[in-house]
Amino acid sequence: MSPTLIRLSDPDITRDELEAVSEVLQSPRLAGGPMVEAFEEAFAQYIGRKHAVAVASGTVGLMLALKAAGIGPGSEVIASPYSWREGAHAIPLAGAKPVFADIDYWAGTLAPAKAEAAITADTRALIASNVNGHPAPWAELKALAKRSGLVLIEDSTEAIGSHYQGQAVGTFGDVAVFDFSEPSPLTCGEGGMVVTDDDEIARLLRCLRGRKPDERASVVISATAPYQAGMSDLAAALGLTQLKRIDTILAKRKQTEAFYLDYAQSFEGIKPPYIAPEVDEVHWFLYVMHLGTRFTRSSRDAILEDLKTENIEAAAYASPLHTQRYYFDQGYRRGNFFVTEKVADRAIALPFHTHLTEEQIAFVIGTTKDASINVGAGTAIYL
Repeated sequence: MSPTLIRLSDPDITRDELEAVSEVLQSPRLAGGPMVEAFEEAFAQYIGRKHAVAVASGTVGLMLALKAAGIGPGSEVIASPYSWREGAHAIPLAGAKPVFADIDYWAGTLAPAKAEAAITADTRALIASNVNGHPAPWAELKALAKRSGLVLIEDSTEAIGSHYQGQAVGTFGDVAVFDFSEPSPLTCGEGGMVVTDDDEIARLLRCLRGRKPDERASVVISATAPYQAGMSDLAAALGLTQLKRIDTILAKRKQTEAFYLDYAQSFEGIKPPYIAPEVDEVHWFLYVMHLGTRFTRSSRDAILEDLKTENIEAAAYASPLHTQRYYFDQGYRRGNFFVTEKVADRAIALPFHTHLTEEQIAFVIGTTKDASINVGAGTAIYL
């Protein structure tokens, strides 16, 4: 048993972040103000988009993006039922109807052909996620959205730093959304960012997000009821400082990934995490281990219990949305999306952050291997 808890997530916080937050605490402005504006400007430049709008969370950002695009009651939005962030919750929050489509078995991202088959006369938008940091097949998805006349929204709540065909994630959708809660490499407690090149969408996003004190009497701006979904200067100070260090943070996480890959070779028949041929670089959101087909959902849960007993914080990577109560009440049932269920039932998220030592990773892998034998399924797993 590990003498201390090996956490699933542990933010990379330095003296720089502490000093930035302290400076804001000593200022007369804690709510959204100049620090939020500085964070927005820096993030837009980092991603390579014209506008960045800071919001309270990734899910809220997706909801505001849908509303800014004019999508609400009577509209259908296609999305995947598979992810950690569960950003598809934004669809009913916007008043629209979620329509799920299955995923690619290897990448875990929305399968374009299955998304196309789900399009109806009421479909207005397509939300595709860069699942666990792996970019979706954006060339196909952009072509699909264009020929079908759909708004394409890029869910990058699990991805920052990954690249697809020479471009950074966050540059493919008409709108893209990031999330800064744990276990994101860039975290400011809670918060998110919506990025776009569309001037009108950016204007609407800011109107929907909230009002500045000097805007409350405006007849034009106050025509839309705001959600008061902004980010504080405290969170922005933390986020901006992390953004300045993001390349260092991602590089340190790559070293953690390398340790995992090395020690995972002790598993029989091991396969490295899948990266599609058209993907240039992946920065994983979590280190997800995919168990072999001889494992069941119950054996996955037993492995998680064994890890917990050994003071290792791990989790099932996804609980498919269509099996959750809200969507069950909309008519979805287990069995609707075979690939999503097959992958989700065997996906384990292991501790993944910059503070893990090589010895801890060796212990996590060794314990996981022993636990897989204990459930009677042997060692046939792959990553």
